[in-house]
Amino acid sequence: MQRGAAEDTGRKAMWYEERQLFTSFKLIYDYRKILFAIIKDGLKTRYAGSMLGLFWLILYPLLFLGVYAVIYIFIFKVRLQILNPYEYVLLIFCGLIPFLSFAEALGTGTQSVVGNSQIIKNTLFPIDLMPVRDVFISQAVQVVGLIMLFMISFVLHKLGPMSVFVLLVWFFQIMFTIGLIWIFSSVNVFVRDLGYIVAIINLILMMISPIAYTEEMVPQALRMFLRFNPLYYLIMLYQKLILFNELDLRKLVVFGAVSVITYVAGYHIFSKLKLLFADQV
Repeated sequence: MQRGAAEDTGRKAMWYEERQLFTSFKLIYDYRKILFAIIKDGLKTRYAGSMLGLFWLILYPLLFLGVYAVIYIFIFKVRLQILNPYEYVLLIFCGLIPFLSFAEALGTGTQSVVGNSQIIKNTLFPIDLMPVRDVFISQAVQVVGLIMLFMISFVLHKLGPMSVFVLLVWFFQIMFTIGLIWIFSSVNVFVRDLGYIVAIINLILMMISPIAYTEEMVPQALRMFLRFNPLYYLIMLYQKLILFNELDLRKLVVFGAVSVITYVAGYHIFSKLKLLFADQV
């Protein structure tokens, strides 16, 4: 009896998850034209008035890369037997690009509901898609960064057939980020301090994520703590695919499962809490 009840509960949970996935994907698809338009407008607005404009999409990650390279290569004098200095810089870049994209989405996306309160009562465009918009805008850094990564990888003769799986990892990354931003943006409506806390979270994640170091450089006793950080799986997948032409299937499965669960949970939480938004903003 208990086993049957557990199986029935499991089937209901899977059915609900599939329904949430279908509903959210359909929502994005139905409003794809409007969503594309506001993403395009958001990119123009973000860089409007700056002297360099969209060139910041290239300069932004390169500045971070330069700082990392100076600190770890010239100050800390990190040397890896398996990588020469150029390959080590590529290793850093492989971790830096997805992190910068994620950090930008977390920083701007958390404010996406509070900053667009006029849309809450607008029936023409669902407020659910404002966090999605900010996540996709943040992917501009990722697009430019991946192009540069593939170009550098090609020059260093590191580009291999496994690199095609970067697209799958990127898809899971977007799902994970959207789900997390749905949670953060909805909670931020009720707890405005979250916007300040996010800046601290980004700083902590930058220090504990394996952007400039490999898993082997971490003491054995501390490696287990890496596995509690979803960005660990994300960054390691990018580094292995682009630099070593290897697919870590276990990490891909773990990160894929975390991404789907976060996405479904985020949409569920946002859908429940948005009914209370009008009284808070």
